[in-house]
Amino acid sequence: MGPLSGYRIVELGGLGPAPMCGLLLADLGAEIILVERPGDAEIGVDAVKSIERRGKRSIELDLKDRRSIEIALKLIETADGLIEGFRPGVAERLGLGPDSCRAHNSKLVYGRVTGWGQDGPLAQTAGHDINYISIAGALHAIGPAGGPPVPPLNLVGDYGGGAMYLACGMLAGLLEAQVSGRGQVVDAAMLDGALFQMSLFFSLHAAGRWRGERGGNDVDGGAPYYRTYETRDGRFVAVGALEQKFYEELVNGLGLDAAGLPDRMDPNNWPNLTARFEAAFKAKSQREWGAIFDGTDACITPVLPLTEVADHPHVIARECIVEIAGLAQPRPGPRFSRSTLADPSSPEEKGASTAAILEELGF
Repeated sequence: MGPLSGYRIVELGGLGPAPMCGLLLADLGAEIILVERPGDAEIGVDAVKSIERRGKRSIELDLKDRRSIEIALKLIETADGLIEGFRPGVAERLGLGPDSCRAHNSKLVYGRVTGWGQDGPLAQTAGHDINYISIAGALHAIGPAGGPPVPPLNLVGDYGGGAMYLACGMLAGLLEAQVSGRGQVVDAAMLDGALFQMSLFFSLHAAGRWRGERGGNDVDGGAPYYRTYETRDGRFVAVGALEQKFYEELVNGLGLDAAGLPDRMDPNNWPNLTARFEAAFKAKSQREWGAIFDGTDACITPVLPLTEVADHPHVIARECIVEIAGLAQPRPGPRFSRSTLADPSSPEEKGASTAAILEELGF
């Protein structure tokens, strides 16, 4: 099931982007064998409730033990790819670096994801999502005018810049290996991935269309037509009326006289416009605004807490959230016209497939 059916990927257990990359590849049909150290889960979530583990088989190996390394290398001989998210040099010290693994399997695509990359002055320095996106210029741009930068969860560095960037590299490496018959190393740094996501803003800066101060641009919350507004009930709506035709529908839905509003393209007018919109949105509840803008192109949506996402009509219609063994979770994607993505299996307990995998390997 899925376009990656028939591929086997070994994932060396860790935190952050590596498990999310493995999840995406598993959802696409690859067999993911998760090699985990013995002991309790590191993130404080029960293994069977960790969505990042779904669709994966788990084998527990103590990678500080020579015999376990032999087993891991035997497993790697059967794989098309490997994912690891250790600091540079850790896999080599364990005996599972690219040279050791590819000596056992020359077609192996060896995927590595780190914060800073495999080299450079920060390569051995600890960090987290917030650190990588701060160097990339992304964090500086997120937050209110006059306020501090606001971390965008860990979506930009860990997942966009790490997991998705590595997944793209892994897929490219697997395709190339089918042609060349040779594997290679994929070095995905979260800093590199975050910088890649900033490409548009480098372009805007080069064109003189990016103002350096936070909250002073079209898509950073500075523009009155691209930000959030509080409603009468203390909830919020998101407004994304960037283009003129969408902006006109926004103004019309708010019941404002467009002729009496200042030019929206002049940033000097933004405080005035923002105040007008704030007052208008405060007059009705989030639900009432939803009804008013329903069916329009004003680009108005409710800001939902996680507990309400599954109840949104569009999420329901597209079956974006599925429940497996009582655990609500995003459904696998993206969607294909011909390939079918299977409903993922429930997350396994740590080591649940250890005996079965050892037997398959001939131990």
